[in-house]
Amino acid sequence: MRRGERGTKIVFWKFDKYETETADCETENRTSAFLRYYTIFNLEETEGLKALLALPPARPIESAEAIVAGMPNPPAYQQGFLACYSPSNDTVTMPSPTAFHSRAEYYSTMFHELTHATGHAKRLAREGFDRPVEFGSESYSREELVAEMGSAMLCGVAGIEQATLANSAAYLKSWIARLKSDSRLVVSAASAAQKAADYIRGESAKDSLSVSEAHRAN
Repeated sequence: MRRGERGTKIVFWKFDKYETETADCETENRTSAFLRYYTIFNLEETEGLKALLALPPARPIESAEAIVAGMPNPPAYQQGFLACYSPSNDTVTMPSPTAFHSRAEYYSTMFHELTHATGHAKRLAREGFDRPVEFGSESYSREELVAEMGSAMLCGVAGIEQATLANSAAYLKSWIARLKSDSRLVVSAASAAQKAADYIRGESAKDSLSVSEAHRAN
């Protein structure tokens, strides 16, 4: 901004609802409040920013967007402050793409949440998916492994794995460590991730159709 200019303060409020587990193993609905304030300036009060307006708008990565758009029986989508999947209302929440360092990271996160969504009863009905679990527990860690492995597989299909590999590898390492490197659980999670990735790409639906057609032919 130009020297001597004074900005205007604005306040941002956001309320989020989430589920948590009580000491009695009951699911409880809670509400969290988020407050932040910013100082903003009119473009005319700044220097060196007008040139940015001439930059072309960010474009979606077509290969990744095609995977998202082609998912059969998809969950609902909404924009929010945090990336998450809510099983109770079958909704994926994602921040704006501009909140990520790159479009590749945006789609990697989207693939992660969509992989979670495949566990829903209306899709793959992944075992233990709808049971209340504690953060860091074995079942929680396995589900996070499934989601991140599924994301990595889909990034590979979309051709963006080189841009997301480092973050994905670090994330996977942290959850594998929680499972104490139990190879059986890791292999099990990888198998579930492959099924989830196939479902998102519509491959499992094609396989089911081929099997049913073969039965009719016989």
